Amino acid sequence: MTAQQPPPAAPPEIDPAGTAALQQRVLRTLFLTQVLGGLAVGIGIAVGALLIEEMTGSATFTGLAQSLFVGGSALVVVPAVRITERFGRRGGLAFGYGCAVVGTLIVAAAIHLGSAVLATAGYFLLGAASFAGLQSRYAAADLAPAARRGSHLSLIVWATTIGSVAGPSLAGVAERVWTGWFGGPAYVGSMVAIGLLCLLTAAVILVFLRPDPLLTAREISGETDAPRRSIADGYRTAKANPAVRTGVVAAALGHFVMVGVMAMTAVHIKHGMADPKEALSVVGVILGLHIGGMYAFAPIIGRLVDKHGARPVLIAGTALLVAACTVSGSSPADDHVRLPIGLVLLGVGWSAMTVGSAALVTGAITPAERPSTQGFSDLIMGLAAMAAGLASGPIVEYASYGILCVSCAVVALLVFPFLLGKLTGPAPTPA
Repeated sequence: MTAQQPPPAAPPEIDPAGTAALQQRVLRTLFLTQVLGGLAVGIGIAVGALLIEEMTGSATFTGLAQSLFVGGSALVVVPAVRITERFGRRGGLAFGYGCAVVGTLIVAAAIHLGSAVLATAGYFLLGAASFAGLQSRYAAADLAPAARRGSHLSLIVWATTIGSVAGPSLAGVAERVWTGWFGGPAYVGSMVAIGLLCLLTAAVILVFLRPDPLLTAREISGETDAPRRSIADGYRTAKANPAVRTGVVAAALGHFVMVGVMAMTAVHIKHGMADPKEALSVVGVILGLHIGGMYAFAPIIGRLVDKHGARPVLIAGTALLVAACTVSGSSPADDHVRLPIGLVLLGVGWSAMTVGSAALVTGAITPAERPSTQGFSDLIMGLAAMAAGLASGPIVEYASYGILCVSCAVVALLVFPFLLGKLTGPAPTPA
């Protein structure tokens, strides 16, 4: 007769009031870091295309800088997931912003050396700031009630508006201040500003994001002893779970379209101006509006996700992306009215895809599965961004900006077979 096995340990008692108070502190901290990080990302987006075009003289390489900046997560996501598994969100987010600081140093050195190759390599690492900003939306959802998950993560997406809208315009200010004080080549001031902002953001995360929301969610769900997972585990989860798979595809295609169009918009604007030297100011305003579209409507989108579910929001986001490509692609380079409208629609469509997919993925997995699965999703997003940037330059150089927008509209429609299929999977353990 064998001894009876003891029952598994029950998860710790949940204190709803304490969890709610902690979640509010988490949201406040993430809100601040998104403002600071958004400033850094906004500056990087504004100057990237112009910097690489001046260094190479070719639009083919211009999209590369933008794709590397937004797709830099493809480099950092694997170690970031391992760090998050061990140290929680604090470690993973701080690692991302730290990588971006190193990237700014490399780009600044490349500018002084006149090396386009080194500059593009630095931009790849600098793109870790974009990865950290995207991962913050998942940190906001770790302790969120299921009925308000979309609203909480969308609040952090919205917080990026403040920094990102001001970021492109701040690029010009940073350049004037730096050259006025120290002189030297153009764009070094922008790199210094990005580096300082990322450094400050990492410091805020390490000091104030306590207790860690992911580790706390695992304690609540009784998964503190769950085995650590990797990106490969995230792939297996997406393969087995239709909801996760659809969320990953929607996020990746939305990101592809946004980056593909946005990467070449600065060059499109510059080619339509009589005085190319004034391009940075115009690009800053128009891209600022676009980035505002990416983030400003996120709270509304989050509430729609909570009320109606992710599928209708993702369908609406796809329609907005197609409309954005139509408006932007039909806009002359000197049309500073219609082009911004297209870029705002592009931003809102991206926001719907990003918020909807994040809520869909997070709601379909347990806290123990989150870093690996969410990291896999952002890895695919990063690879999609890189592919979009690599394709956008040659398309514009050998065809046109309009053809680029038509191509991106076709890509956006590829998500529909997934959205019309089954979106249910294994029920996750409540956080």
